[in-house]
Amino acid sequence: FDPLLIESKTAATVVLMLSSPEEEVLAKACDALYKFASKGDENKVTLLGLGAVEHLYKLISHEDPIVRRNAIMVFGIMASNHDVKKLLRELDVTNSLISQLAPEEDVVIHEFATLCLAHMAVEYTTKVQLFQQGGLEPLIRLLGSPDPDVQKNSVECIYLLVQDFQSCAAVRELNVIPPLLELLKSEYPVIQLLALKTLEVISKDTETRITLGENKGLECLLKILETNEFNDLHVEALAVLGNCLEDVHTLQQLQQTGGLKKLLSFVGVSTVPDIQKNAAKAIAKAAYDSEIRKILHEEEVEKCLINLLEIDNDGVKVAASQAISAMCENSASKRAFGLQGIPQLVQLLNSDSEEVKEAAVTALANLTAASPGNASAVAEAEGIEPLVNTLNAQRDEAVANAATVLTNLATHELLRVTIQGCGVMSALAEPLRSTNSQVQSKAAFAVAAFGCDADARTELRNAGGLRALVELLHSKNAEVRRNACLAVMVCASDEVTAVELCRLGALDILEEINLSIGRKNNFSEAALENLLDNNLSQKYSQRGYLSSSNIITDGFYDCGQIKPGMKFLSLEELSMQELTDRRVTIFINAKPREDSFPDPFSDLSSGLFCYAIRNTNLTLNDLRTFYLLLHKKVEMCIVFYVRKGKGKKEEEKMKEVTEMMSKVQDLENSHWLPPPDFILLDYINDASKAILPLTTTRKQVVALAQFVANKMGGSIERDKLHDFSWELHISEIEFELKCNIVPIGKVKKGTFCHRALLFKVIADRIGIGCSLVRGEYNRAWNEVELVDDSPQGIVGLLLPPQEYIVDLMFEPGFLMKQGSAEADRYKHI
Repeated sequence: FDPLLIESKTAATVVLMLSSPEEEVLAKACDALYKFASKGDENKVTLLGLGAVEHLYKLISHEDPIVRRNAIMVFGIMASNHDVKKLLRELDVTNSLISQLAPEEDVVIHEFATLCLAHMAVEYTTKVQLFQQGGLEPLIRLLGSPDPDVQKNSVECIYLLVQDFQSCAAVRELNVIPPLLELLKSEYPVIQLLALKTLEVISKDTETRITLGENKGLECLLKILETNEFNDLHVEALAVLGNCLEDVHTLQQLQQTGGLKKLLSFVGVSTVPDIQKNAAKAIAKAAYDSEIRKILHEEEVEKCLINLLEIDNDGVKVAASQAISAMCENSASKRAFGLQGIPQLVQLLNSDSEEVKEAAVTALANLTAASPGNASAVAEAEGIEPLVNTLNAQRDEAVANAATVLTNLATHELLRVTIQGCGVMSALAEPLRSTNSQVQSKAAFAVAAFGCDADARTELRNAGGLRALVELLHSKNAEVRRNACLAVMVCASDEVTAVELCRLGALDILEEINLSIGRKNNFSEAALENLLDNNLSQKYSQRGYLSSSNIITDGFYDCGQIKPGMKFLSLEELSMQELTDRRVTIFINAKPREDSFPDPFSDLSSGLFCYAIRNTNLTLNDLRTFYLLLHKKVEMCIVFYVRKGKGKKEEEKMKEVTEMMSKVQDLENSHWLPPPDFILLDYINDASKAILPLTTTRKQVVALAQFVANKMGGSIERDKLHDFSWELHISEIEFELKCNIVPIGKVKKGTFCHRALLFKVIADRIGIGCSLVRGEYNRAWNEVELVDDSPQGIVGLLLPPQEYIVDLMFEPGFLMKQGSAEADRYKHI
């Protein structure tokens, strides 16, 4: 049959020709489809819809080499389309394509088969298939092909495959390093670039780095950096060398050959931000090894990093700061940065970039850790105010590290005072409320560092930080809870703060923590003790015991033993309660007159006193009535009766009344204060004069016991104790005062609990050590430690102190040894 020339102008007809049994028709049809598909993605989609891919799949294994070649060429072009790749995966063409990579196959087949595989290797499933079907070996072999297109497609395919860890490990065994290094000499930049990218990925493996060094790969990479015409490859070459810095052996090789110095010099003179940034990142990554840090320090890497801080690029500044943080683990590097780098880092705290600010403050945190010199350098660089401002940064890491730096600086007393003057406690209040556990922990630790100053505690209290601190005691994070306990322990160093912490529930939470083996820590018990030691009223109410070191001061009150689960009320809250038959509250307030009120009237029969407004015509009784009603805080209508003053006009008198009512309103709105107890003040003064001159502590204790007993109704016969009507006396005082709160000086008939309290109060004021213990049924007693005299004939023998119970009831001044029958009889009914 004579040959018939066929011409077709439609793709559908050509696709039908792919079913022809004639090789020449098949070859020409494939060639036509190649040209059609090369014109654009729409044509590829058209061919896909016509079913061309299925027909071509059958032809890539055709026995005729021309048909086979042309079919693979069409595949290579069409595989760039996503839908085509999807169908190729379904048809499982990878195995057929790999078989076309044999050495005897045509170069064109190699080119387009590798092109098709490179397109498909983007997908993870194809990577797995290629690895499992042995595609790596022929691809690596083709890196040595004389055809640059084959080299480019093969290295691109390998680059995509080594993203998977299995292939990455396999290429090392297949000796991929030498051919990749050869590709670096290619005249085509795209091939060099792909080779470098592949080296960057596989050089993350230690053994690969060693192989790279053995094949003189380091010298090859440095040569690229030294060649200006290869500047488009510098970033990738530096990335490979950056990986090599992580290996001590490779780094030593670089150092010995002078390559490390060249590398740092190159980074120093480069003006390309990506190169500077990647170099700093490589140093940061490598510096986590102590030996590498030592080598880098020997090559003065600190100067390079400090210079990078000056670059006007946020990415470079961040990377350089992170590298400085890593290098700080080397003490010599830390000192070097302290001399030069700290001012630059402090300047970065004012950056508009939150990322830069975070990296800089992190570096400062590492630089100032256990380094007083660097801490001083931060202050000298005027870094305190920016650090306090950074406590309000948007990034949690920046806030946490700012708190850390400030804590490091607080080890210097002068710096601590300076930082406190910048309002650090107010600034810490917000981080305490953070939801980030690291921020919470560092903020609480900073509060502990600054809370040793009374002004700082006041500032935190006014800023509302105590509530947030107490909330942190509930944290499930052990470090947060521990640091919160430490902060509470420090802040509870004064009565006002301790009382506020207790009001916010810190005491109950700490008691709960200490009951848990898993939650209690080194500071929880100490925090609880410190809270109680600085809130003695609550301590005595809860525990019924005050030691000799617990000094009772003005403002103390005894409201009796509190029941578990009940709220402990403040003296102000107790003062607002109506008069009831509940247990009386005894309070202590022996402030001198001039410290308490401007014009006291001490001749009131109630024992309280009132305010006097100078130059008024109000009577004393009017003022007394006003004062009592004011402190009861009841709604009232006050009518002021004005005396007829000599020469005073009615208008002037009314003006006085108006002024008085204004001052009354101011007093009513002010914080409630208990009136002073001048009788107690006189007791203390009298006891000081009579007892302090006595020569021994024993004599002082006896004299004080007798003094207290005399003021509280004298000695009582044990058998007539029930006739001692102290309850009636206390009730009369309460009725007189119209209040359940009674100053101890008003009590003239007191039982065990009143006498023991008065003994403790006076003993604390005149320097006699004693404890106060609450018993049952209104019993209480004082314990003192006294040293007995040496036995006769033995000179200089110091006997250990003995503990005694002081009798204040039956034989005032009698001392009973602790544990004796008479002491037990005194303590119990």
